[in-house]
Amino acid sequence: MKIKCINGALGIEVCDVDLNNISNQTSEDLLDLYNKHLVLMFRDQNLSPAAQIAFSELFGQVNPHPLRTRPSVDGFPQVLILENQPGRPGAPNDYWHSDISHAKKPPSATVLHSLTIPEGRGDTMLCNMVRAYENLSTYVREIIQELKALHSGMATLERSVRSASDARPIDPSEIKPPQAHPIVRKPKGTNQSAIYVNPHFTIGVEHLEVEEGNWILNNLYKIATQPENIYRHQWCVGDVLVWDNRRTMHYAVRDYTEDMPRKLHRCTASGEIPI
Repeated sequence: MKIKCINGALGIEVCDVDLNNISNQTSEDLLDLYNKHLVLMFRDQNLSPAAQIAFSELFGQVNPHPLRTRPSVDGFPQVLILENQPGRPGAPNDYWHSDISHAKKPPSATVLHSLTIPEGRGDTMLCNMVRAYENLSTYVREIIQELKALHSGMATLERSVRSASDARPIDPSEIKPPQAHPIVRKPKGTNQSAIYVNPHFTIGVEHLEVEEGNWILNNLYKIATQPENIYRHQWCVGDVLVWDNRRTMHYAVRDYTEDMPRKLHRCTASGEIPI
């Protein structure tokens, strides 16, 4: 196994590994690399849905999406199909977010496997929320240290009803009340503090007026999404991309049209209650 630096902000490429057949020692090494670098990228992988689930379980138990927002692979409800095709465009994800942050226990990791990619298009951007925290002044850290932000799945409901796509229409009764999570969290298995808010699911700051809370959130987003804090992944068929959902945000660049097929399989590994 070899590793290559892919960006100054976060992430490494892991080479000479077949994810269909990894030893216990390799599994331990990959977990160590994941905890250190936040993003792992593998090229030229050929994973069946069962194999993708098995690999994803390295990072936590793999469960179906709580809102079943997209179609899943037949017989494998844990594997979401993210697909764009003529007559049925994929639901947009072109906004900074952390997957399912509105859950009581948001996912620890997301694992994407690319099957069809429009050449030179459909990149995924990720930003480092640990570095974003480290770049805050001591004064700002003190302000946000004890604050909690409110995360809601309402944005997923709104997307399902307003966009003509493969997103499953969601009934309002499926949306649970907002969850309050610390703005600064220290994920299990790491010794790093990270900012844990995102402009898609975070709707405010607990116990603060809307204007005051939004001022704090917008400044955190601005710091987190500086160009030097971003890795932009250019997809190739067979890529597997793993990211720490607790210490990053991501953004699916939508620079392709309905007639440009794009297909990926996604698994998410369960996490812990943020503290």
